[in-house]
Amino acid sequence: MSRHTQDEEGQGGGERMRLDKWLWAARFFKTRALATEAINGGKIHLNGQRAKPGKDIGIGAQLEISKDQYTWDITVTALKAQRRPASEAALLYEETPESLAKRQAEVERRKIARDMGGQPDQRPDKKDRRIIHRFKREMGEA
Repeated sequence: MSRHTQDEEGQGGGERMRLDKWLWAARFFKTRALATEAINGGKIHLNGQRAKPGKDIGIGAQLEISKDQYTWDITVTALKAQRRPASEAALLYEETPESLAKRQAEVERRKIARDMGGQPDQRPDKKDRRIIHRFKREMGEA
């Protein structure tokens, strides 16, 4: 007979769940190891305070997640122990309207910066690098 309870298998939604496992199941991180690293690095705040990866969370918990220069302020609405498709994972939390607006504004700002020439379309090839080095050498001598 299996030693797992209904909560561990994600069958009944459960009352409590490890923070790192929930972040992985909600698809904020590709692996639990990355989720643990982010938590230990102070990128995740539970109810306004730093937490440890093994901290139990429940429905209604407030999380602030900082990842790749973006921030999510969310409320946990469901617990699932299994990683599901992104469409189902999005049902595990509810993002505040302010957080969503701020994140979308940051995406737009980055898109505009990229379109304005913030990043080249491709890396310089060998010929381009020679031209760049020649230019830098001439500027240094002048």
